[in-house]
Amino acid sequence: MATGMISTAGRLGRPAVLALVLALAVALASAPGADAGKRAPLIRHMVVLPSGKAVQKRVRARRTRVRVRGRRSRCVVGRGTPLAALARSRSGRLRVRDFGSCSRRRARDGGALFVSGIGSVFNRGQDGWVYKVGRRLGTAGAADPAGPFGRGLLRGGSRVVWFYCRITGATCQRTLAVRGRSLGGGQVRVAVVSYDDEARKRPEQGAAVTLGGARAVTGADGLVLFRNVPAGRFRLRAERDGLVRSFTERVAVR
Repeated sequence: MATGMISTAGRLGRPAVLALVLALAVALASAPGADAGKRAPLIRHMVVLPSGKAVQKRVRARRTRVRVRGRRSRCVVGRGTPLAALARSRSGRLRVRDFGSCSRRRARDGGALFVSGIGSVFNRGQDGWVYKVGRRLGTAGAADPAGPFGRGLLRGGSRVVWFYCRITGATCQRTLAVRGRSLGGGQVRVAVVSYDDEARKRPEQGAAVTLGGARAVTGADGLVLFRNVPAGRFRLRAERDGLVRSFTERVAVR
């Protein structure tokens, strides 16, 4: 094939050669999967099951394809979307439905893809799987090419958490976030807050905090102080019944 291209170019003038190269570049760029790894963001990703068990990892949200209920062929999911990250995380078998016209080739056709099950947990009634980016509940489909809020795709370093929303009133349960600060002398102060669907926060009382092998419960101000912690790096997380557990963080103690 390469020899044929060279011999053909030898019979053409310079403008024609440039036009041929440009046409070839356009064809390659538009081929299926051409942008599979192009600037796919590396994000922090977590799936929290109703049992409280969580799967947390770093994921490259590359373009991928998912199996869709009722379709014989897989549908493409664009890079930088929450659904691409979920599929790439391999956190459990996905059950996906399409309320639009997804296709094997065009990511822009997947805006109406809908996650109805992860692992053995399926949507029931008004309760079901949702995602947050940062602290806020996504307002668009998980494969929407306009992004989770209609303002662009995921960026490197974004945090995405998928959890099973149990509707109370008109909202899902709150999600937890934890932050630890080493004060020196083996002391670590930990703050726990929770966020609603709109990212409004409050200090969370009664949250169980785990720092390495030590455990404590937050007070009314959402704080807890650990003492006599040896120097080193420790994992930190917060949980509370009825809420979505936090990401696991790391704290350096001096």
